[in-house]
Amino acid sequence: MNNLLLAESLAPLLPIPKEEIAAMLEYPPNDALGDVALPCFVLARTMKQSPAVIAQQLAERLSHPGFRAEAAGPYLNFKLNRPSFAEELLLGAVTEDGFWRPNAGEGKRVVIDMSSPNVAKPFGIGHLRSTMIGNAISRILGETGHETVNVNHLGDWGTQFGKMITAYLKWGSPDVMASSDNVTKEYLALYVKFHEEAEKRPELEDEAREWFRKLESGDAQATKLWQEMIGESLKQFNKLYARLGVTFDHVLGESFYNDKMGAVIESLREQGLLEESEGALVVRLDEEGMPPCLLVKSDGTSIYATRDLATAIYRREQMDADILLYVVGGEQALHFQQVFRVLEKLDASWQGRCRHIPFGLMMMEGQKMSTRRGKVLFLEDVLNEAVSRAREVIEAKNPTLADKEAVAEAVGIGAVVFGDLKNTRTLDVDFSLKEVLNFDGETGPYLQYTYARTCSILRKAGAAIGQAEGAAPAYFELADNEYVWPLLKLISHYPTRLQQAAARYEPSILARYLLELAQAFNRFYHHVKVLDGGAAEQVFKLSLVRAASEAIRKGLSLLGIRALEEL
Repeated sequence: MNNLLLAESLAPLLPIPKEEIAAMLEYPPNDALGDVALPCFVLARTMKQSPAVIAQQLAERLSHPGFRAEAAGPYLNFKLNRPSFAEELLLGAVTEDGFWRPNAGEGKRVVIDMSSPNVAKPFGIGHLRSTMIGNAISRILGETGHETVNVNHLGDWGTQFGKMITAYLKWGSPDVMASSDNVTKEYLALYVKFHEEAEKRPELEDEAREWFRKLESGDAQATKLWQEMIGESLKQFNKLYARLGVTFDHVLGESFYNDKMGAVIESLREQGLLEESEGALVVRLDEEGMPPCLLVKSDGTSIYATRDLATAIYRREQMDADILLYVVGGEQALHFQQVFRVLEKLDASWQGRCRHIPFGLMMMEGQKMSTRRGKVLFLEDVLNEAVSRAREVIEAKNPTLADKEAVAEAVGIGAVVFGDLKNTRTLDVDFSLKEVLNFDGETGPYLQYTYARTCSILRKAGAAIGQAEGAAPAYFELADNEYVWPLLKLISHYPTRLQQAAARYEPSILARYLLELAQAFNRFYHHVKVLDGGAAEQVFKLSLVRAASEAIRKGLSLLGIRALEEL
């Protein structure tokens, strides 16, 4: 008896479609109140009665063998027939692909702007957020019926490259670059030195602007150094992406759109949207309560907004995007509001197509990280430390484990990734290496160990599973057990939580669900002897273990974390 079936029972009695009814259903905070509840507050407006009266009338009119309906003030609570529910779930729902992959997206093509590191700067721990939040959103949307296209929008253009070229020519060493195992760290050192020196010698800023002007005009030396920075940076980025299990359909730098900005400016001019302001060109957004969107500076150069307009148009026209998502930090909220509104002014059909998916800052000891000041924690160092810690735990607890190095890599990286994704994405995260590497409690390794435990149970059952299933039907009355029922309910919530995570672009919904599920499974495991009892009883319990195992495996994969069958 899933929520849609409950909604179908209610639909003839209510003035709204069953899909809206299903969306209104909630899960009470404890089993004593019921298994599912319908709050009747919203119905009061259309039915012209108090919520409590509506709940009472519905309870009196509903009759179904799969549930008992009871009114409790403004709530209509459903107490399910637990054995029937268990049979429907374990023999029906979880054996169907539609349960695990609800088609909410209906094939809509979603282009996701994610990761987007800056060239010539190493991958810091702060880059983890856009990369792994974007990766999880892409996987979740793909699982719920969307067609996803992942785009890495490299920061490979701007005045910072004038600074980098200036610094390299003054203080760089080809020999140091050639001998370094991570050239981006050498580039960062030059970038930090430039800013330190520029505080004492402001004329360096003029030199940097001149070198960027040369780069824009195609100067051979500037172009060669710039291309080397891009090539060396991509080598380092791709190593980390491979470790994180992240892939892209397109890797396009900001520079790719340089020749596409003129057409955008011309379109805005033709529609009378451009205005001159102190020598610059802007689109006014007064009616939106926003400052003007600056597109061309007084010196004739373009800025981020111009490039982002060209980028959005390219993605819609050339990548066939129905929806454009930008997984970018929350501090860029005004920028995207302006860009999206300019697109809508340019063409009304842009309405609702673009969405900024903001996330909070990754802090370090309460302080914002800064590459300009050299205050950054390198992601590669964090991953290496996490893997080393995982290796130590494995050596202590299971020294004979096969393929220990690969397992340590999966556990260590899983710890770092889950440590971020379990947080609501809009909140700031104060990164603590010690906390992330704590392998107890609400962590990625806890989920991986739980999944490995389900696999161990199923391996031990072995041939007995088939023999038991051939001997007797499952004993579904066990659904009433105080440790079985919470686990059954949580397994049934999988498609709902998955759809919520997709609709809100919020991986933490799935992450927190997996923790709840793992906790319920471990309580079940510690209080119920799975491989004891008669054939029918074992059939039921092993079916339950298989369903929980599948939910954890799929959920971990969608978060970008490897599920391990043995730990």
